[in-house]
Amino acid sequence: MPERDEIIGRASAAKHANAEADQASRIAAAVLAAEAGAIEAACASAAPRLADALQLLAACVGKIVTTGLGKSGYVAAKMAATFSSTGVPAVFLHPVEALHGDIGVSQKGDAAIFVSKSGTTPELLVLGPALRQLASPMIGILGNPASPLAREMDIVIPATVRAEADPWNLIPTASAAVAMALGDALAVGLAAARGFRPEQFARVHPNGQLGRNLRLKVADAMHTGDRVAWVAPETPLKQVVIVTTERPLGAACVLGPDGRLAGLITDGDLRRALRAHDDIRELRAADIMARRPVTIAPDASLHEALRLMEDRPSQISVLPVVDHATGRCLGLLRLHDIYQADSRPK
Repeated sequence: MPERDEIIGRASAAKHANAEADQASRIAAAVLAAEAGAIEAACASAAPRLADALQLLAACVGKIVTTGLGKSGYVAAKMAATFSSTGVPAVFLHPVEALHGDIGVSQKGDAAIFVSKSGTTPELLVLGPALRQLASPMIGILGNPASPLAREMDIVIPATVRAEADPWNLIPTASAAVAMALGDALAVGLAAARGFRPEQFARVHPNGQLGRNLRLKVADAMHTGDRVAWVAPETPLKQVVIVTTERPLGAACVLGPDGRLAGLITDGDLRRALRAHDDIRELRAADIMARRPVTIAPDASLHEALRLMEDRPSQISVLPVVDHATGRCLGLLRLHDIYQADSRPK
Protein backbone atom coordinates (compact mmCIF):
# COMPACT_ATOMS: atom_id res chain seq x y z
CA MET A 1 0.00 0.00 0.00
CA PRO A 2 1.22 3.57 -0.66
CA GLU A 3 2.99 5.22 2.22
CA ARG A 4 1.42 8.23 3.92
CA ASP A 5 3.98 10.71 2.53
CA GLU A 6 3.47 9.32 -0.96
CA ILE A 7 -0.29 9.82 -0.74
CA ILE A 8 0.09 13.38 0.60
CA GLY A 9 2.62 14.20 -2.11
CA ARG A 10 0.36 12.83 -4.79
CA ALA A 11 -2.58 14.88 -3.48
CA SER A 12 -0.46 18.03 -3.31
CA ALA A 13 0.70 17.58 -6.90
CA ALA A 14 -2.87 17.06 -8.07
CA LYS A 15 -3.98 20.20 -6.27
CA HIS A 16 -1.61 22.36 -8.28
CA ALA A 17 -1.64 20.55 -11.61
CA ASN A 18 -5.09 19.05 -12.06
CA ALA A 19 -7.95 21.15 -13.39
CA GLU A 20 -10.38 18.58 -12.03
CA ALA A 21 -9.20 19.35 -8.52
CA ASP A 22 -10.08 23.03 -9.04
CA GLN A 23 -13.51 22.02 -10.27
CA ALA A 24 -14.00 19.78 -7.25
CA SER A 25 -13.14 22.68 -4.94
CA ARG A 26 -15.66 24.92 -6.69
CA ILE A 27 -18.34 22.26 -6.39
CA ALA A 28 -17.57 21.79 -2.69
CA ALA A 29 -17.95 25.53 -2.10
CA ALA A 30 -21.20 25.53 -4.05
CA VAL A 31 -22.54 22.71 -1.87
CA LEU A 32 -21.95 24.79 1.26
CA ALA A 33 -23.71 27.78 -0.28
CA ALA A 34 -26.62 25.65 -1.50
CA GLU A 35 -27.16 24.04 1.89
CA ALA A 36 -27.03 27.40 3.67
CA GLY A 37 -29.53 28.79 1.16
CA ALA A 38 -31.84 25.82 1.59
CA ILE A 39 -31.92 26.26 5.36
CA GLU A 40 -32.63 29.98 5.00
CA ALA A 41 -35.42 29.30 2.51
CA ALA A 42 -37.01 26.75 4.84
CA CYS A 43 -37.28 29.23 7.70
CA ALA A 44 -40.33 31.12 6.47
CA SER A 45 -42.47 28.08 5.69
CA ALA A 46 -41.40 26.07 8.72
CA ALA A 47 -41.65 28.74 11.43
CA PRO A 48 -45.43 28.58 12.06
CA ARG A 49 -45.43 24.80 12.26
CA LEU A 50 -42.36 24.81 14.50
CA ALA A 51 -44.35 26.81 17.04
CA ASP A 52 -47.18 24.26 16.94
CA ALA A 53 -44.73 21.37 17.27
CA LEU A 54 -43.04 22.97 20.26
CA GLN A 55 -46.38 23.37 22.03
CA LEU A 56 -47.12 19.70 21.44
CA LEU A 57 -43.71 18.57 22.67
CA ALA A 58 -43.89 20.81 25.71
CA ALA A 59 -47.18 19.13 26.67
CA CYS A 60 -45.68 15.65 26.25
CA VAL A 61 -45.31 13.81 29.56
CA GLY A 62 -43.20 10.97 28.17
CA LYS A 63 -40.09 10.76 26.05
CA ILE A 64 -39.56 11.70 22.42
CA VAL A 65 -39.19 8.92 19.87
CA THR A 66 -37.52 9.87 16.59
CA THR A 67 -37.50 7.71 13.48
CA GLY A 68 -36.39 7.73 9.85
CA LEU A 69 -34.72 5.50 7.32
CA GLY A 70 -31.50 5.94 5.35
CA LYS A 71 -29.94 9.40 5.64
CA SER A 72 -33.14 10.64 7.28
CA GLY A 73 -32.55 7.97 9.90
CA TYR A 74 -29.14 9.39 10.72
CA VAL A 75 -30.73 12.83 11.06
CA ALA A 76 -33.39 11.40 13.37
CA ALA A 77 -30.76 9.63 15.48
CA LYS A 78 -28.79 12.85 15.87
CA MET A 79 -32.01 14.63 16.78
CA ALA A 80 -32.66 12.17 19.62
CA ALA A 81 -29.12 12.66 20.87
CA THR A 82 -29.56 16.44 20.87
CA PHE A 83 -32.81 16.24 22.83
CA SER A 84 -31.14 13.93 25.36
CA SER A 85 -28.16 16.27 25.72
CA THR A 86 -30.50 18.99 26.98
CA GLY A 87 -32.11 16.70 29.53
CA VAL A 88 -35.15 15.72 27.43
CA PRO A 89 -35.48 11.90 27.32
CA ALA A 90 -35.37 10.79 23.68
CA VAL A 91 -34.59 7.63 21.73
CA PHE A 92 -34.12 6.77 18.07
CA LEU A 93 -36.36 3.96 16.80
CA HIS A 94 -35.22 2.25 13.61
CA PRO A 95 -38.41 1.75 11.56
CA VAL A 96 -37.44 -1.69 10.29
CA GLU A 97 -36.49 -3.01 13.72
CA ALA A 98 -39.56 -1.31 15.17
CA LEU A 99 -41.79 -3.58 13.11
CA HIS A 100 -39.96 -6.61 14.52
CA GLY A 101 -40.36 -5.88 18.21
CA ASP A 102 -38.47 -2.68 18.94
CA ILE A 103 -41.68 -0.65 18.92
CA GLY A 104 -41.94 -1.77 22.54
CA VAL A 105 -39.61 1.09 23.43
CA SER A 106 -42.49 3.49 22.71
CA GLN A 107 -45.10 3.89 25.43
CA LYS A 108 -48.27 5.90 25.95
CA GLY A 109 -47.41 9.51 26.67
CA ASP A 110 -44.48 9.55 24.24
CA ALA A 111 -44.36 11.85 21.22
CA ALA A 112 -42.95 10.72 17.88
CA ILE A 113 -41.00 12.66 15.25
CA PHE A 114 -40.80 11.20 11.73
CA VAL A 115 -38.08 12.39 9.35
CA SER A 116 -38.47 11.69 5.64
CA LYS A 117 -37.73 13.48 2.40
CA SER A 118 -40.27 11.68 0.22
CA GLY A 119 -42.91 10.83 2.79
CA THR A 120 -43.50 7.54 0.97
CA THR A 121 -41.10 5.20 2.79
CA PRO A 122 -43.09 1.96 3.29
CA GLU A 123 -41.63 1.15 6.71
CA LEU A 124 -42.60 4.59 8.03
CA LEU A 125 -46.08 4.30 6.56
CA VAL A 126 -46.60 1.06 8.50
CA LEU A 127 -45.02 2.45 11.67
CA GLY A 128 -47.36 5.46 11.80
CA PRO A 129 -50.58 3.51 12.50
CA ALA A 130 -48.72 1.27 14.96
CA LEU A 131 -47.69 4.31 17.02
CA ARG A 132 -51.17 5.75 16.65
CA GLN A 133 -52.47 2.75 18.63
CA LEU A 134 -50.32 3.99 21.52
CA ALA A 135 -51.98 7.41 21.25
CA SER A 136 -48.62 8.97 20.37
CA PRO A 137 -48.86 12.49 18.94
CA MET A 138 -46.82 12.51 15.75
CA ILE A 139 -44.76 15.25 14.13
CA GLY A 140 -43.39 14.91 10.62
CA ILE A 141 -40.33 16.74 9.31
CA LEU A 142 -41.12 16.00 5.70
CA GLY A 143 -39.72 17.09 2.36
CA ASN A 144 -43.13 16.46 0.77
CA PRO A 145 -45.91 17.94 2.95
CA ALA A 146 -48.53 16.43 0.62
CA SER A 147 -47.21 12.86 0.90
CA PRO A 148 -49.03 9.81 2.28
CA LEU A 149 -46.95 9.98 5.46
CA ALA A 150 -47.99 13.61 5.97
CA ARG A 151 -51.63 12.49 6.24
CA GLU A 152 -50.71 10.35 9.25
CA MET A 153 -49.07 13.22 11.13
CA ASP A 154 -50.67 15.56 13.66
CA ILE A 155 -48.24 18.31 12.67
CA VAL A 156 -46.17 18.54 9.50
CA ILE A 157 -43.08 20.76 9.44
CA PRO A 158 -42.18 21.31 5.78
CA ALA A 159 -38.56 20.48 4.98
CA THR A 160 -38.90 21.04 1.24
CA VAL A 161 -35.86 21.89 -0.89
CA ARG A 162 -35.85 22.97 -4.53
CA ALA A 163 -32.91 20.69 -5.27
CA GLU A 164 -30.15 18.83 -3.52
CA ALA A 165 -26.81 20.58 -3.25
CA ASP A 166 -24.92 18.18 -5.54
CA PRO A 167 -24.71 18.84 -9.30
CA TRP A 168 -26.75 15.71 -10.07
CA ASN A 169 -29.60 16.42 -7.61
CA LEU A 170 -29.24 12.91 -6.25
CA ILE A 171 -27.32 12.89 -2.95
CA PRO A 172 -29.26 13.76 0.25
CA THR A 173 -27.41 16.97 1.04
CA ALA A 174 -29.63 20.05 1.20
CA SER A 175 -32.60 17.96 2.32
CA ALA A 176 -30.61 16.39 5.15
CA ALA A 177 -29.19 19.79 6.18
CA VAL A 178 -32.67 21.32 6.35
CA ALA A 179 -34.07 18.40 8.35
CA MET A 180 -31.09 18.56 10.71
CA ALA A 181 -31.56 22.30 11.24
CA LEU A 182 -35.27 21.85 11.95
CA GLY A 183 -34.47 19.15 14.49
CA ASP A 184 -31.98 21.46 16.18
CA ALA A 185 -34.61 24.21 16.24
CA LEU A 186 -37.05 21.89 18.00
CA ALA A 187 -34.47 20.69 20.51
CA VAL A 188 -33.20 24.15 21.43
CA GLY A 189 -36.70 25.65 21.44
CA LEU A 190 -37.99 22.91 23.74
CA ALA A 191 -34.99 23.31 26.02
CA ALA A 192 -35.76 27.02 26.34
CA ALA A 193 -39.46 26.32 26.97
CA ARG A 194 -38.50 23.96 29.79
CA GLY A 195 -36.22 26.51 31.41
CA PHE A 196 -33.01 24.77 30.44
CA ARG A 197 -29.93 25.94 32.33
CA PRO A 198 -26.23 25.33 31.57
CA GLU A 199 -26.00 23.41 34.85
CA GLN A 200 -28.35 20.79 33.37
CA PHE A 201 -26.08 20.43 30.35
CA ALA A 202 -23.17 19.81 32.72
CA ARG A 203 -25.17 17.12 34.53
CA VAL A 204 -25.67 15.08 31.36
CA HIS A 205 -22.10 15.69 30.13
CA PRO A 206 -20.11 14.82 33.28
CA ASN A 207 -17.01 13.61 31.47
CA GLY A 208 -16.79 15.88 28.44
CA GLN A 209 -14.89 19.14 28.11
CA LEU A 210 -18.11 21.16 27.88
CA GLY A 211 -19.55 19.53 30.97
CA ARG A 212 -16.31 19.94 32.88
CA ASN A 213 -16.12 23.62 32.03
CA LEU A 214 -19.67 24.16 33.24
CA ARG A 215 -19.33 22.01 36.35
CA LEU A 216 -15.98 23.17 37.69
CA LYS A 217 -15.18 26.59 39.09
CA VAL A 218 -12.09 28.71 38.55
CA ALA A 219 -11.08 27.92 42.13
CA ASP A 220 -10.89 24.22 41.18
CA ALA A 221 -8.24 24.77 38.52
CA MET A 222 -6.32 27.93 39.39
CA HIS A 223 -2.75 28.14 40.72
CA THR A 224 -2.20 29.69 44.14
CA GLY A 225 0.48 30.31 46.75
CA ASP A 226 4.10 29.55 45.91
CA ARG A 227 3.18 28.26 42.45
CA VAL A 228 2.47 31.84 41.34
CA ALA A 229 5.04 34.55 40.58
CA TRP A 230 4.19 37.41 42.97
CA VAL A 231 6.05 40.74 42.67
CA ALA A 232 5.64 44.29 43.92
CA PRO A 233 5.41 47.41 41.72
CA GLU A 234 8.95 48.38 42.73
CA THR A 235 10.48 44.95 42.00
CA PRO A 236 13.43 45.30 39.56
CA LEU A 237 12.72 43.88 36.12
CA LYS A 238 15.64 41.48 36.43
CA GLN A 239 14.05 39.97 39.52
CA VAL A 240 10.70 39.75 37.69
CA VAL A 241 12.41 37.69 34.97
CA ILE A 242 13.96 35.40 37.57
CA VAL A 243 10.69 34.85 39.44
CA THR A 244 8.66 34.15 36.30
CA THR A 245 11.33 31.71 35.13
CA GLU A 246 11.15 29.84 38.43
CA ARG A 247 7.34 29.74 38.29
CA PRO A 248 6.58 29.41 34.58
CA LEU A 249 2.84 30.10 34.43
CA GLY A 250 3.14 32.75 31.75
CA ALA A 251 2.70 35.80 33.97
CA ALA A 252 3.55 37.54 37.25
CA CYS A 253 0.96 39.18 39.46
CA VAL A 254 1.95 42.63 40.69
CA LEU A 255 0.54 43.22 44.17
CA GLY A 256 0.21 46.30 46.33
CA PRO A 257 0.98 46.22 50.08
CA ASP A 258 -2.60 45.18 50.86
CA GLY A 259 -2.53 42.23 48.46
CA ARG A 260 -4.70 43.99 45.92
CA LEU A 261 -3.86 43.43 42.26
CA ALA A 262 -1.91 46.41 40.94
CA GLY A 263 -1.12 44.93 37.53
CA LEU A 264 -0.04 41.92 35.50
CA ILE A 265 3.19 41.19 33.64
CA THR A 266 2.96 38.50 30.98
CA ASP A 267 5.79 36.77 29.15
CA GLY A 268 4.91 38.98 26.20
CA ASP A 269 5.35 42.12 28.30
CA LEU A 270 8.82 40.93 29.32
CA ARG A 271 9.86 40.25 25.72
CA ARG A 272 8.62 43.65 24.59
CA ALA A 273 10.49 45.37 27.42
CA LEU A 274 13.74 43.59 26.59
CA ARG A 275 13.32 44.48 22.93
CA ALA A 276 12.63 48.15 23.68
CA HIS A 277 15.42 48.76 26.25
CA ASP A 278 19.12 48.06 25.91
CA ASP A 279 19.58 48.62 29.64
CA ILE A 280 16.88 47.21 31.90
CA ARG A 281 18.62 47.84 35.19
CA GLU A 282 16.49 50.88 36.01
CA LEU A 283 13.18 49.30 35.03
CA ARG A 284 10.71 48.21 37.67
CA ALA A 285 7.61 46.01 37.47
CA ALA A 286 5.36 49.08 37.49
CA ASP A 287 7.08 50.35 34.33
CA ILE A 288 5.94 47.50 32.13
CA MET A 289 2.88 45.97 33.82
CA ALA A 290 -0.67 46.11 32.47
CA ARG A 291 -2.49 48.22 35.03
CA ARG A 292 -6.03 47.06 34.26
CA PRO A 293 -5.75 43.40 33.29
CA VAL A 294 -8.79 41.24 32.63
CA THR A 295 -9.60 39.31 35.81
CA ILE A 296 -12.03 36.65 36.94
CA ALA A 297 -13.61 35.65 40.24
CA PRO A 298 -12.83 32.29 41.89
CA ASP A 299 -16.50 31.23 41.87
CA ALA A 300 -16.90 31.75 38.12
CA SER A 301 -17.20 28.62 35.98
CA LEU A 302 -14.40 27.47 33.72
CA HIS A 303 -16.85 28.03 30.87
CA GLU A 304 -17.05 31.73 31.80
CA ALA A 305 -13.26 31.91 32.02
CA LEU A 306 -12.85 30.34 28.59
CA ARG A 307 -15.26 32.79 27.00
CA LEU A 308 -13.48 35.67 28.71
CA MET A 309 -10.15 34.50 27.29
CA GLU A 310 -11.23 33.61 23.76
CA ASP A 311 -14.30 35.69 22.85
CA ARG A 312 -12.33 38.87 22.26
CA PRO A 313 -10.40 40.50 19.39
CA SER A 314 -7.07 39.62 21.01
CA GLN A 315 -7.08 36.34 22.90
CA ILE A 316 -5.37 35.99 26.26
CA SER A 317 -3.87 32.88 27.83
CA VAL A 318 -3.77 33.73 31.54
CA LEU A 319 -6.19 35.37 33.97
CA PRO A 320 -5.51 36.76 37.45
CA VAL A 321 -8.10 35.41 39.87
CA VAL A 322 -9.39 38.22 42.04
CA ASP A 323 -11.85 38.44 44.90
CA HIS A 324 -13.92 41.22 43.41
CA ALA A 325 -15.28 42.21 46.82
CA THR A 326 -11.85 43.01 48.25
CA GLY A 327 -9.67 43.36 45.17
CA ARG A 328 -7.19 40.85 46.57
CA CYS A 329 -5.48 38.63 44.03
CA LEU A 330 -5.86 34.93 44.84
CA GLY A 331 -4.01 33.23 41.99
CA LEU A 332 -3.67 32.63 38.25
CA LEU A 333 -5.66 30.58 35.77
CA ARG A 334 -4.11 29.53 32.45
CA LEU A 335 -5.89 28.52 29.28
CA HIS A 336 -3.99 25.24 29.56
CA ASP A 337 -5.60 24.61 32.97
CA ILE A 338 -9.06 24.75 31.38
CA TYR A 339 -8.15 22.27 28.66
CA GLN A 340 -6.13 19.89 30.83
CA ALA A 341 -7.08 16.21 30.56
CA ASP A 342 -7.67 15.57 34.27
CA SER A 343 -11.33 16.40 34.92
CA ARG A 344 -11.25 15.85 38.66
CA PRO A 345 -11.54 18.95 40.86
CA LYS A 346 -8.37 19.82 42.74
